[in-house]
Amino acid sequence: MMSRRALPVSVLALSAVVLAGCASPAESSGDATSDGAAPIVASTNVYASLAQALVGDDVEVAAVIDDATQDPHAYEASARDRLTVEGATLVLQNGGGYDPFMEELTGDDAVVLSAVEYSHDFPGAEEHADEHADDEHADEDAEAEEEHDHEHSDEEGHEGHDHIEGFNEHVWYDVHAMTHFVEAIAEEIEHELPDLVDAATLEANRDALIAELGELESRLEAVGGSHGGEGVFLTEPIGGYLASSAGLEDVTPDGFAESVEEGQDVAPATLLAAIEVVESGDVAVVLANSQTGGAETDRIVETAEAQGVPVVELGELLAGDETYVDWMTANVDALESALAG
Repeated sequence: MMSRRALPVSVLALSAVVLAGCASPAESSGDATSDGAAPIVASTNVYASLAQALVGDDVEVAAVIDDATQDPHAYEASARDRLTVEGATLVLQNGGGYDPFMEELTGDDAVVLSAVEYSHDFPGAEEHADEHADDEHADEDAEAEEEHDHEHSDEEGHEGHDHIEGFNEHVWYDVHAMTHFVEAIAEEIEHELPDLVDAATLEANRDALIAELGELESRLEAVGGSHGGEGVFLTEPIGGYLASSAGLEDVTPDGFAESVEEGQDVAPATLLAAIEVVESGDVAVVLANSQTGGAETDRIVETAEAQGVPVVELGELLAGDETYVDWMTANVDALESALAG
């Protein structure tokens, strides 16, 4: 799973705009809690960036993983990570088996928000939405998270960690879900950390961020208007939400993307079927993971290049100093350009 591919120059050139849009951990030297710890800690810099946009640069938001070469699925937390997370009042994680190390790091007094629970595809999403509509606050959120962990604790997935069968946990590529997540983060900041940022400033920052996310959604809808129904091949599930938002049809043979993501060998018959799909002319674009891959992914990329099918690479973490919105805008730009030919 963690092997990196030596990609052809043409593929790298096509996907460069994606990688150029990545951003570094959202941290600053501003306000912290009374013991010096960051008041908000996220499992990855993707979610730290969203929180930073809400509180502004004068407040510190820490990310446990801020290295774009790390695989959160397999990350092993350090003692320093434990201190960072335990000292936080608000903890942001992906959930769904993506960043399981967070479960053992979070302090008892922290409010924990899991991004997967704001996806309409998440099991029990309607019940979760109802809980928030009733304004049952931090204690009930924690209980709901414990219930989800218990329900899915026996389901094994990537690298042997908890995983919800049939659910794509890469929800940061679901811009609509991120809009709901941003609303929840802002609500918890106002409730749990009222002195962290002025209420009016928090509201303005929230509205500005949601407006930017709305623009991204509109752009994806426009892509769907021009290219809806065209085929997309996913070497891993990471691009599923982006493709769906753009109205693309997933033509990946069953079992291919899941095997690659879980670090398992793709069955020979499945690999042959995948190659045939790419060669068939039914694939308008291939979406691949820029951080991971293997021999089977290489075969798909090579086949796509030979057929003139564009390949867009998508990352799991920000790298550099740009924001989530900048990064996701670059991803949408790359997808749009690839489909436009």
